[in-house]
This record gives sequence, C-alpha cells and structure tokens, in this order.
Amino acid sequence: MASFDFDQAEGLRRMLAGPKPRIVSFLSATLEDDKGAMLVNLGASLAQSGNDVLIVDACERGYGVARRLGVDRGPGLLQVARQECALNQVIHPAPQGFSVVNMNTVASAYHPDDARRLANTFDVLVKQAAGSIVIVDGEFSPDGGFPVPAMAASEIVVQVSTSAMSITNAYALVKRLSQHLGRRPFGILVTGATEAEAKVVYDNMSSAATRYLAVTLSSMGSVPADEYLQRAASLGRAVVDAFPLAGASVAFRRLAGRFAHGGVQHGRAA
Repeated sequence: MASFDFDQAEGLRRMLAGPKPRIVSFLSATLEDDKGAMLVNLGASLAQSGNDVLIVDACERGYGVARRLGVDRGPGLLQVARQECALNQVIHPAPQGFSVVNMNTVASAYHPDDARRLANTFDVLVKQAAGSIVIVDGEFSPDGGFPVPAMAASEIVVQVSTSAMSITNAYALVKRLSQHLGRRPFGILVTGATEAEAKVVYDNMSSAATRYLAVTLSSMGSVPADEYLQRAASLGRAVVDAFPLAGASVAFRRLAGRFAHGGVQHGRAA
C-alpha cells in the first residue's frame, strides 16, 4: 500500500516545500512512433551527460515511451493515487540510463476523486525527483486539457516534421494550446530534417504564430533523418550509445545540452 496521504493540503505542502522541479512536456504533430523514439534518445543523451532523468508516459491514446520500452503492463501512477501500490513500484529503470513511470490513465473509469489524487501523486513524484529533469510524454486532449495540472504549468515543446500535414497539425496544436493556456512561449523541435530544412519550418511557424496568434515560439533545435536511429532501436539501445558518431547522435547531444542548460524561454526566438 502507498504510504502517502493524498489530501489536498498535503499535496499543496509538498508542492511548496523546497525547489520547484524542472518539468518539460512534449507534444507531437508527427507520426505515432516518432515522439517515443525521440524521447528515448533525448533521455539517454541527457543521462549520458550526467543528468538524472525521469520520463513520465502520460499518453492516453498514442504510442508512449512506457509502451515502447515494455513497461506499460503493470500498475501506474493512477494505481498509486488509489493507494493500490507504492510509488517505488511504478518507477522503472531503463537500460538507456533514465527512469520511466507510466501514468496509466488509458480507458480508466475515474472515481470522482481520481483526478485530484492523480494530480497530488504526480506532484509527489516530481518533488521526489527534485534535481532531475522530468520529461512528460504527453497529449493535449480535444477538450483542451492535460491529465494533471502540472503539465499545463510546465515548459511545453511541440515536435514537428517537415511534411505539410505535420506543420499544419503543429500550428493547430499551438493555436489550441494558446487558446486554453493563454499567451506564453512554446518550444518547437523539428525532427527528420536537416538544419536548413528545420530553420525554414521554424521560421514559417514562428512568423505565423506571431502574426495571427500573438504567440512567441522558441526553436529547440532539430534532429536529422538518420538510418542509425532505426539500427540502434533494433538493438534496444539509444543511438548516442550504439553509434556515437552518427549525425543523429551529434544532434541529440546538442539537444540535450540545450535542454539541460536552457529551456523553452531561452530557446532562439524569431
């Protein structure tokens, strides 16, 4: 049984005590598997450079990191919130050097108190991970919400590719985010693209967001298409570990440095 008291006052006390954790929520306008692959490699790159990394799979519909790594079948954070298991039972070390937690909200019949309990449990989790980079593999629901409020307050990065459909979907996602969360910066990460291609995608999105939404976008960099990404995945390894000299490895190390020492607010704006 979980040893936490999940009443609202305790959750608030835990949030206010000590330093505020670093949380970055990733959303995607790319193919189903692209975000999971990117986050595994980003997490491994951050871990390899000396950072403690926790990835929380908060996907309700998509192919998240927990499923990709095969740790989605057991209990998750929702079961901790319901006091059906302890928090340490749902934190899984990944061979790539980071830890993974499955939120496990898929197809759940929520009790009226589940949302509050889950939010408090997430706050306890990230507080326990103070000093780490907490990455959330997330989705923004059609009704304009996140599974836990902390995601709305976190840094938010949207992954996009060079395809017209992905760019259109990414812009629509930024528009929905700004409508529900208000005017604030959002990061843009372009994958499957050369630096020149990524610059065109970012510049066009940034110009449109500034002009039509009054929203500032920040460039979080790019990752090129690279056959070594798939080769590393087939070996169950991160590309930075299996093929450290590959172009994707160089890009992920650069990306890890940007996330470790900067953030959405410090990304390059148009």
